[in-house]
Amino acid sequence: MIFYGVTVILLLISFFADRKKTVKALKVAWKKFRNIAPMFIVMLVLVSISLYLLPHEVIKEYLGEEDMLKGLGIALLVGSIALMPGFIVFPLCGILREQGVPYMVLSAFTTSLMMVGIITLPVEKAYFGMKTALIRNGIGLVMAVIVALITGFVFAEVAL
Repeated sequence: MIFYGVTVILLLISFFADRKKTVKALKVAWKKFRNIAPMFIVMLVLVSISLYLLPHEVIKEYLGEEDMLKGLGIALLVGSIALMPGFIVFPLCGILREQGVPYMVLSAFTTSLMMVGIITLPVEKAYFGMKTALIRNGIGLVMAVIVALITGFVFAEVAL
């Protein structure tokens, strides 16, 4: 609620400072929202149906706290392969968190999703060359592991 309040206050300040620019910015934002909303809704529905059809026990078994290493590996693999926009991934992670998936596993999934691209490797190869594409993806994967481990330490899910 605080963020909404701050946003409204800043929008009002902007409106009183320059009405034309604020109205123009709101129109641009509305157009962008209108263009992205159908894709967002479809992806959210598909993810919701998938999570509904996937039993809670399966999610907990493969991504839960029982075997954190297995969950971490699956999250890194799926994140490296999947191709999803961030605005779908973060609500998905919220749903998974409610089902008991540890922060460390969610961190591995989101970070590898954003930094590693097995599906996009052919495009990277064409633009940067295979060696550079593999190095970039390898570094992204290592960084995803490091971020996940730090997240695990911060949320006391793993210990030294």
